[in-house]
Amino acid sequence: MNYYEEVENLIKRNEVNKRARILVENFDIVNTYWNIGKLLVEAQGGEARAKYGNGLIKEWSEKFTKKYGSGYNYTNLSRFRKFYLYFPILATVWQVSWSHIKIILPIKDKNKRNYYINICIKNNLSTRKLEREIKNNAYERLIDKPEKIEIIGYKEKNNIRNNIMNPIILELWGKQKIESEKDLELIILSQLKNFFSQLGNGFTLVGNQYKLVYNNKNYFIDILLFNYKLNSFIVVELKLRELQKEDKGQIEFYMDIVDKEIKEAFHNKTIGIIISKKQDKFIAEFVGSDEIIPLTYQTI
Repeated sequence: MNYYEEVENLIKRNEVNKRARILVENFDIVNTYWNIGKLLVEAQGGEARAKYGNGLIKEWSEKFTKKYGSGYNYTNLSRFRKFYLYFPILATVWQVSWSHIKIILPIKDKNKRNYYINICIKNNLSTRKLEREIKNNAYERLIDKPEKIEIIGYKEKNNIRNNIMNPIILELWGKQKIESEKDLELIILSQLKNFFSQLGNGFTLVGNQYKLVYNNKNYFIDILLFNYKLNSFIVVELKLRELQKEDKGQIEFYMDIVDKEIKEAFHNKTIGIIISKKQDKFIAEFVGSDEIIPLTYQTI
């Protein structure tokens, strides 16, 4: 046994999973805080009353703080409520982190908020750079302010062909080989930024080996994505062989579970991608869009 290679493989796997965990963690945080805000607004009797607040948040924050710590104190619960009120469509802000959103929440002007969300997305701003832009009055310094600023991407036509590349390039490290579906999954996860940029715009990772519970049975999706431009979840299944008839049925079953158990009413229907192997190439096919789009994947 080559112990050095075995240790290095474990390190590589850990680093890949670490990057994936960071993306999943942000998705979970933003999703959780937004839904807490939504429930607080509803418990207060709707948006009109929630704008002014009442004793409910004070009462609940005291209980939650005792049980779960200061992360759910009065200030933070109020912040979650404001998050929902300012961004009632969650899909518009999934592409930015909670740390960025927290900096933007004190801004009362909607156009100004949306402007700073947009420059975070376009320029991949760190929180420090975002704070600097706000401090330097970047919005106020605009020569020609649009009458209405929308968060970029959300209203784009639901067309998965937009900006897609073919072939998709997967880079192999050293002697790395794709000998199993798990190998392929880890390679894609290790190259998420590159993978997403070639697949199209607006993709973010929800999770890998994502667990679904349906009719008291557990199912695991190889990779679950969300696309904020398409406003849809994307189920990705990996097959290290040629596509078979039952593969389409399997992924459509997973798509149906996602639609029933995860998708919100304002989301579009879930889309599926099956990546299979044909001869020496990987083929990606989309399921559930208007057409099947075959793509080839090359390794370098």
